[in-house]
Amino acid sequence: MPFGLVGIWNLNFLGMKKSYLCLGLALWSLLASCEEKKKEKPKRPPNIVIVYADDMGWADAGFNNVRAFYETPNLDRLASEGLNLRRFYPSAANCAPSRACMLTGTFTPRHGVYIPQGLSRGGSVEQMRFKVPARGADSTFNTFPVSVNQVPASFTSLAELLRQKGYASARFGKWHIGDDNQGFGVNSANGELGQITNRHGKEARYYGDTLVAERLTEASVNFMRENKDRPFFLYLAHWEVHAPNAARKGRIAYYRKKAEEQGRTDINPVYAAEVEQIDRSVGRISEALAELGLEENTLLIFTSDNGGVSANTSNLPLRAGKGTFYEGGIRTPCVMRWKGVTKPGSVSEQPVNGVDFMPTFAELSGAPLPESQPVDGESIVPLLRGKDYKRKKSMFFHFPLYLGTGNSDKVLPSYKGKSAYWRSVPCSVLIWDDWKLIYYYEYDRHELYKLSEDISEKNNLWNKDREKAQEMLAEMRRWVVETDAPVPLVENI
Repeated sequence: MPFGLVGIWNLNFLGMKKSYLCLGLALWSLLASCEEKKKEKPKRPPNIVIVYADDMGWADAGFNNVRAFYETPNLDRLASEGLNLRRFYPSAANCAPSRACMLTGTFTPRHGVYIPQGLSRGGSVEQMRFKVPARGADSTFNTFPVSVNQVPASFTSLAELLRQKGYASARFGKWHIGDDNQGFGVNSANGELGQITNRHGKEARYYGDTLVAERLTEASVNFMRENKDRPFFLYLAHWEVHAPNAARKGRIAYYRKKAEEQGRTDINPVYAAEVEQIDRSVGRISEALAELGLEENTLLIFTSDNGGVSANTSNLPLRAGKGTFYEGGIRTPCVMRWKGVTKPGSVSEQPVNGVDFMPTFAELSGAPLPESQPVDGESIVPLLRGKDYKRKKSMFFHFPLYLGTGNSDKVLPSYKGKSAYWRSVPCSVLIWDDWKLIYYYEYDRHELYKLSEDISEKNNLWNKDREKAQEMLAEMRRWVVETDAPVPLVENI
């Protein structure tokens, strides 16, 4: 072979060897990179923090743009950074059942908690159409069993759900659902460690403690700091703004002066100061998350257990208030923020329920849903992520008892004709999309409202939209049977 050809062949051969060497080095580097990625820790699931107010109405939060008097700058900032759920329902019209629903992911007939202390109260048994468990009633009224603020230990709670994925958990403040602590690792009723008051059917109350909100908030911050390197679940349930109202004297004086300057005779300055305490707590929690570098890996939720009490605040434009199953009693303010995930300043008119927390937290954490009880809610993770979301499941409320205390919210007549005698009587409620059906067993009466057009529930469409009415009534009846919900049948004659 001529020298020139041999030289060219040798040069080509050497070039090919160099190319193969480069390719081999590239493949080795890629494989090494993949091995390193395998060694990386899996992404940590988000922390979850719930701040729960007591009796704070939907219209009290500034971010709902209804009332301009109360000062809620921290809540408003939270809404500007997250998602405002304008149709949030905590599952009941009173504190104990709404907490039981949220923590177990089940509607009231599943756990049997319908009202604090379990029994009908606030009205004469003579004014009740049906015999149902009631204070001052004889044994013939015990026509079905009721739970006295006791959620059975057999239920899997949110804390127990998340514990499966290594979450530390704490609940501070009002508990109100029994002696069992439902899997929470740290518990305190007033912010002082060891103060677990839900024992032997008794529970201390801290409504009149003007410093309890600060202690609870500080305990919560300490818990987050101590667990910043692992996923945690914090449930901060304030005693405010439940009566008897109490706040720092200086803040009461501030709101009294503000009301006088604005000519507002409808303002309770003590209540306004308590709303501020709730707002300051949310601000401190948010601030602590930022200090700890946890904002982008924490879902922070603020809401309330039921609607406002009309003696303290106005729920307008919503109808009635706490204890009733009109919107003023069961719709509450709710904002959720997960920085980098929830779209800042977003607003949703999709109905969301307290029972949705269980499947939502399960999806976020990767925990399996409990087999110990049905899960009545649905995950709202798509909504949190800003995806298209439309609720698939109907919402149900059931109340088989009577409630008459609280003069300002007595909106229903007694069966014997006394007007504005009850806050609530035996009823079932179904909410689907824009529609809401209430059936009062007491009067054999149906009320149908289209909430998107009638937020104040003034126009009963029962006799106008018969097709929708009958469709919803059939679904309600199926649900009552399916859940074995107690229905009053024995008349009190």
